Amino acid sequence: MAEHSSEITNDPINPADAKEELLDECESIWKQMEECQSKLKLLGGEALLKSNAKHSLSMMRVKALAAERYQWQKRIPEIISAHPDVLLALGKEELQKVKSDLEMVLTTLQLKNKNLEEDLKREQQWHKEQEQMLDTLNEIEEEKTQGEQFCNKRACYELHSKLLKLKLYKEELLNALGEFLEEHFPLPEKHGIAEKKNSSEKPAVELVTLHEILETLINKLMSTPHEPYVTITDSFWPPYVELLLRYGIAMRHPEDPGRMRLEAFHM
Repeated sequence: MAEHSSEITNDPINPADAKEELLDECESIWKQMEECQSKLKLLGGEALLKSNAKHSLSMMRVKALAAERYQWQKRIPEIISAHPDVLLALGKEELQKVKSDLEMVLTTLQLKNKNLEEDLKREQQWHKEQEQMLDTLNEIEEEKTQGEQFCNKRACYELHSKLLKLKLYKEELLNALGEFLEEHFPLPEKHGIAEKKNSSEKPAVELVTLHEILETLINKLMSTPHEPYVTITDSFWPPYVELLLRYGIAMRHPEDPGRMRLEAFHM
């Protein structure tokens, strides 16, 4: 290795000057390698001129390569420059490059982390909004269900009230009708017993009031509207039956005169 012309000083060396000095040393070493290679070529040429044999030239090349390989295997890598200030300056420059690269990587990672944090915040905000929307929909659904239940209960209560009113009104009408019929349409015989003139006739039959006849017809019509006819029995006083038929309150069966029904006034 060539000796250095510059003396070692305590002053720090500029990285550019250190690099220039290192290149000069490499150039010097490269020149030495070229001189050695030229000498080897000359030696090989002389042997080739003397022997004039291709085989000898090939064998020499193989031996030279084998010897060079052996030398390279035994050789321990040497530091090109022994100047400590040069090595320090080059090391600092290399470390500065590594530091710059690492700072660039750190900046890139920090930017990526910042973007990821912003994306996470947006996703969390979106998730929160979705949860609020779901809670609102659940509340609306619950209020709707409660409203429907309240409406159903209210409708049932109103219907029940109307039904009770109708029942009371029906009872009032029936009572008023009973009082009217009892006053203006009494039974013809005392205690409602129809006396028979001839002893050979059937025993007397207890007559029912006009109120009871109408009540029987009404109940039959309401319970079995598809079959509203009632059989005219002996307990029905014929004048009352004729009264109901004549004034259109009742009508006979078209095929069976012994049956009659109440006229469907509600139709």
